[in-house]
Amino acid sequence: QVQLVESGGGLVQAGDSLRLACAASGRTFSSNAMGWFRQAPGKEREFVAAIDWSGSSTLYADSVKGRFTISRDNGKNTVYLRMNSLKPEDTAVYYCAVRQYSGTSSRQTSYNYWGQGTQVTVSS
Repeated sequence: QVQLVESGGGLVQAGDSLRLACAASGRTFSSNAMGWFRQAPGKEREFVAAIDWSGSSTLYADSVKGRFTISRDNGKNTVYLRMNSLKPEDTAVYYCAVRQYSGTSSRQTSYNYWGQGTQVTVSS
């Protein structure tokens, strides 16, 4: 059974940093792109970042470009999201997901495995 487990969320102040991790189990995803999405209270879930199967290509939402960095360790079946210069508007539940294909995409419908999410709260 495939399982994605996010960790690393928490309560921080504006300007702080966090690193999220998403560990996959049940099968290897070294041939799949992976991504991070987030959902703030009262808002729809939105794309944050994606990384291709090899880690050589990444894609970011404009709102996080230059502040967030996505990376992966295929040996550990884990994807990371380093978040710097956090803002109150980054407050959300963050979800990792595995894409059906090897390349990056911001389309949620192309991701077929999802984690349960980890809460990130940024106070001003």
